Amino acid sequence: MFPFLLLGLILCFTSNTLFIASASDPYYDDFANCLTKNGVTSEQVTKILYSPTNPSFTSVLDAYVRNLRFNTSSVKKPSIIVTPFEVQQVQSTVLCTKQTGLQLKIRSGGHDYEGISYVSSTPFIILDMFNLRSIEFDLPSQTAWVQAGATLGELYYGISEQSKGLGFPAGVCSTVAVGGHVSGGGYGPMLRRDGLTVDNVVDAQVIDVNGRILDRNAMGEDLFWAIRGGGGASFGVVLAYKIKLVLVPEFVSVFSVYKTEEENATDVLVKWQNVADKIDNDLFIRVLVQPITPKTTNTTLTKVQNQKIIRLTFNALFLGDSNRLMSVMNSDFPELGLKKTDCIEMSWVQSMVWWSISKSGTPSPKDLLSRTPDPVKFLKRKSDYVQTPIPRDGLQSLFQKMVELGKAGLVFNPYGGRMAEIPENETPFPHRKGIIFKIQYSVNWDDADPNLLNEYIDQARQLYSFMTPYVSKNPRQAFLNYRDLDIGTTDNGKNSYGEGEVYGLKYFKDNFYRLVKIKTAVDPQNFFRNEQSIPTTPHQSSKAQKSRM
Repeated sequence: MFPFLLLGLILCFTSNTLFIASASDPYYDDFANCLTKNGVTSEQVTKILYSPTNPSFTSVLDAYVRNLRFNTSSVKKPSIIVTPFEVQQVQSTVLCTKQTGLQLKIRSGGHDYEGISYVSSTPFIILDMFNLRSIEFDLPSQTAWVQAGATLGELYYGISEQSKGLGFPAGVCSTVAVGGHVSGGGYGPMLRRDGLTVDNVVDAQVIDVNGRILDRNAMGEDLFWAIRGGGGASFGVVLAYKIKLVLVPEFVSVFSVYKTEEENATDVLVKWQNVADKIDNDLFIRVLVQPITPKTTNTTLTKVQNQKIIRLTFNALFLGDSNRLMSVMNSDFPELGLKKTDCIEMSWVQSMVWWSISKSGTPSPKDLLSRTPDPVKFLKRKSDYVQTPIPRDGLQSLFQKMVELGKAGLVFNPYGGRMAEIPENETPFPHRKGIIFKIQYSVNWDDADPNLLNEYIDQARQLYSFMTPYVSKNPRQAFLNYRDLDIGTTDNGKNSYGEGEVYGLKYFKDNFYRLVKIKTAVDPQNFFRNEQSIPTTPHQSSKAQKSRM
């Protein structure tokens, strides 16, 4: 059904050399024999199956590790990696993994912040979907089938080659893959006009626990609802999504404006909180809040060399030309001081390059096809939602805390518009009406020193704790695609779903309970599981545990 449009990229990590596993590979022979019994040829097995003794094992594993915290010798490695390039091979992998009793981890792009698609504390297999990345367009219906391993950059470039008047409201990191991004409720700078990725999905293909390929009609509306924001890896292997493309103007506008505390940053941010979710729906203004060390002392930015200050960066996308953008800004947000010279007009696909790859220079849309991300770093992420503007004195205290910590930054992403119009139970993603903006806590570092690891992770946790009075409550909400394994381990108390209810309610609010019912119906033995997957109902969980003993 899906022609491989990016054929030159398909086998970038496989080998044409036949490899015979040694006797020291405890799972390889049995798994290889199982695959051949389920329709995979011996030649195909040698191309898609990797054991730790395979000389290509490490390069295949590391190719999609996007957080260096999980690329050290102390991190447990998979027993087997499978890299299918045909759908039937995915089906066989599911069936054969069930026979091993190992845990199945599903990886499409590896951008999950806690590495749960390629790390586990128990013996596991990685099903790596990077070869399954075809994109098939249907321009008359303005739709496209996109396989799970395709990156957002490949999708954006493909759309631009088909039509200059169409786009898709997804994220700004071009190397993120569609599978995890969409299934977790991914978003981008068009969310205020067009909603989330999952609000623009009209069909899907999934392989269930029995190895069957199901489309929307075959899987039913419950499962289709669940995999649009509930995390696909809890319910099956998402092969592809059918997305509804959206109209974009001939020219869009972008800008970056910087403010420091000596340039009234606090007052500007107070105003931003009051307009960001109410301003024209064509406008998305993201704010980066970062502690920085000014490069020189001969400016008004700082009085003492090497003393950190807070800098705000206002990055924006406007779905229109710069004249209309200036009209909107002068009317609703003049405090930012935007000038016409700050605005850059470009095509929609060029704006995706601007967000993803560079804010300067002249990168080409073809650069979106690169699967090599920015230099991979050690990192930690957390998230929050804000429903009431943070008062001025609260922002000043926040800035002071960030300077004291020194490394942790914040990203404020505005909501409102279409996000406030969609009911919170329309999809599993519940963070809709009443949300002003979402916070991402961000810490990056380069040094592998384990003491620094603890220090920097603790900075994110301290900042998260500091923000408690200013963010959503009962529950304190969190975003699934900013996966955070702290959730579920820092909350007190036990309940009928164990820690699953703690993170489940934060990610999904009351939608969590519907997700549990669906999970119990489609995967009662909890085969598709990870550290923060949807649990089955308690009695089913007990049965599943006994069946694996």
